[in-house]
Parts: sequence; structure tokens; C-alpha cells
Amino acid sequence: MEQRTFSRLNRTVGVIGLGAWQLGADWGTVTEDDAMGVLSAAVEAGVTFLDTADVYGDGRSERLIGRFRAAHPDADLTVATKMGRRVPQTPQAYTLTNFRAWTDRSRANLGMDTLDLVQLHCPPTAVFADDAVFDALDTLVSDGAIAGYGVSVETCDQALTAIARPGVASVQIILNALRHKPLERVLPAASAAGVGIIARVPLASGLLSGRYDEHTTFAPDDHRTYNRAGEAFDVGETFSGVGFDLGLDAVRRLAPLVGDDRTMAQFALRWVVDQPGVTVVIPGARDAGQARRNADVAGQPSLTAAQLDTVAKVYDELVRPQVHGRW
Repeated sequence: MEQRTFSRLNRTVGVIGLGAWQLGADWGTVTEDDAMGVLSAAVEAGVTFLDTADVYGDGRSERLIGRFRAAHPDADLTVATKMGRRVPQTPQAYTLTNFRAWTDRSRANLGMDTLDLVQLHCPPTAVFADDAVFDALDTLVSDGAIAGYGVSVETCDQALTAIARPGVASVQIILNALRHKPLERVLPAASAAGVGIIARVPLASGLLSGRYDEHTTFAPDDHRTYNRAGEAFDVGETFSGVGFDLGLDAVRRLAPLVGDDRTMAQFALRWVVDQPGVTVVIPGARDAGQARRNADVAGQPSLTAAQLDTVAKVYDELVRPQVHGRW
């Protein structure tokens, strides 16, 4: 698998990672056996970057990854987790005392003395401008609790503020064929600063898999059922903020580009991999087959200029009016 580097972490990872939200909660039921199968298949296929969070299944995702790590001590894995969403979202909650408590819990869940990468989990905008927050993160690095830190963001403005911080190693942001705004300023700024880009929601919550239509329904405990209007968290995390019907129209226009040598999902993942400045993309997977197909994208040809131009045209004509100004 192609390797890319987090310069500020001095770590190299496979360009296709694994997002482990599905292994915790909010995507319907994933059994422990299926979760371990996903982890095994991904790592066997060359995945070395796992992204989780302390709130995914109230720690379930972290604990499953911790079990997997313990059973595979020779696997060269970089594990990124997130913190901050276990409390009401006020800037006052982002203190060194809380950071120590949250990272201690994640260290126990993952079975790690030093966490590879800890990300603030889409905190309130005011947090990004607070020097004390980043001083506290620096303290965690000095203490040896974490090797490095980054941020997960909702908006491009938040990302740009974080990139200007000298200690920020990574920015995690939604980037996919239906969300192009980070291409304008965020990815170039991150590249110039040596900040890694973790591209999340690369399949727009499955919209870009090409498997859904107007009759598709999701389980009650799946955020694609209960968060379509942002009832539980930022609506941008569900279908990338694109209305379901509009998203289906966009995918139908993209489908003729795919060809016979890859799936729609693989085409969409390759689009992300081909964007300059992306360090790793983190698709989720509910079963081992999905994990393998995702990892295969790293070895597939890049999209052609004509394919990239058509994706941009579909975005501009259909999607841009709905999402570009919001995030």
C-alpha cells in the first residue's frame, strides 16, 4: 500500500486507513466477531492507521481495537483517538484536568501507555482560539500521555485556525466527491505547514457507495435515520450534509464514470486519495469484505483528468449550492 507521512508525528501510514465509528455505535449492530473480522481484514490488506474515539459506543470501539492490538503485538499500527464529546459542549470543559481524565480512559481502553494521536473531537469554535487549550495538549505530550495531537473539525475556518498552531500534527475533515470546499484553502495550507490531513466521511455515509435508492431505509439506531436534520449532532456528519434525494441524483450522474474495473465506492475513495495534501482517508467498514475492497483502492489507478473534471462539474451544478457555504 502507498505510504504517506505525518510530518509532525514522524510517522508513516498506509494511505487507506480504517474509521472505527461503525465498530462502536450509530451504524446499526456490528457484533464483536464482525468487528474483529473487520480489523483483521483491514490490517492484512495493508491498513496501518485506525481512527476511533472515546464516545464510539462509549468506549466500545477503543476497547475492541485494544483487544486487537494485544492479539497482534507485531502489527505496525498508528491508532488515533478523539476526546471532548463526553461532556456538554462548552469551551470551559476543555481543561488540562479533563484532558488527563479523558486520555487516561482512552489509554486504558486501548491498552497503550502513550497514545499515538489524540484529536479534539469537533469542539466549539472558541476552543481553536484558546491558547490554554493547546498549552494543555503540549503538557500531555511532555508528560508522555500522548505522542501528538490534532483536531477534528466541522468547518474549513476551524481547520485553518488549527493549522496555524505549531503543535497541531493533523486535521481531520470531511472530504469527498460531495464536499469539495477543503480543496480550496485547507489542503494547500496543511501541506505548506506540514500538517497531516485525515479525510473522513469519504463515502458520504454510504451515499457514494451507489447501493442506495429512494426506497432504502436504515435501522433506528443508525444516525442515517435519526440525524438527517442534525437532531443529535452536526448534520454535516450524516450524508455530508447533502439531502438524501439530491445525493442520489448526484451519484447517478457520477455512476457512468466508474467503469468496470472498480466499484462506485472505490471510485469515490480514489477521488479522495488523488487530492494533493491528503495523508490518509478513513472509510468505515461493517464487514471484512468491505474492509478489503476499501484497502484495494490504494493499488488502483488514479482517476483521469476527465473523470476529475466531471466530478467537479456535478458538484458545482448539484451540490455546491446546498453545502459549500455551510462548512
